[in-house]
Amino acid sequence: MPFGKLPAIEVDGKIIADSDNIHRWLEAQGHDFDTGLSDLDRANARAFIRMAEEHMYFHQVLDRWGDEANWAVVRHEYFAFLPPVLRTLVPNKLRRDLMRTMNGQGLGRLAPAERLERIEPDLKAITARLKASPFLFGDVPSAADASVGAMIGAIAAAPKPTQLSRRVADDGLLSAYAARCAQAMG
Repeated sequence: MPFGKLPAIEVDGKIIADSDNIHRWLEAQGHDFDTGLSDLDRANARAFIRMAEEHMYFHQVLDRWGDEANWAVVRHEYFAFLPPVLRTLVPNKLRRDLMRTMNGQGLGRLAPAERLERIEPDLKAITARLKASPFLFGDVPSAADASVGAMIGAIAAAPKPTQLSRRVADDGLLSAYAARCAQAMG
């Protein structure tokens, strides 16, 4: 991967990495993910995308890689293809490096309950928007729904329940929203 992380797509043998680059490339192909949104809604959609991709994402990563029960599943599922001699060394080094990054980023220093307090305002902001319509900015999904809905779904789908995954999975509005987004995005 050009940036050493996902998402990325391959088009005609070329890798397009990073969600912003993918979004721009798709729009250059004629797709408008924010059709009908006002300039203000487009600005708000951008903020929701950043909230999902630059804050909520790290909570989800810590639920997968920082939680021991989930890490056991992630290690097995992500790294089972490695030869036996590397199956322990590579994942453990990657995890150690990732957790060091999470600690430097700040969220890795917090206990799960503290992280839940930190993400709660994000979840409330999403819920507030969804009380008026099925998607964040109306009856039709936008780019913000592609990011936020996917993140909500990913958080709820932790292999082993965590405080955060239970919080999201037990929220009927958020769970239904994630399902609508998954269905709409195909």
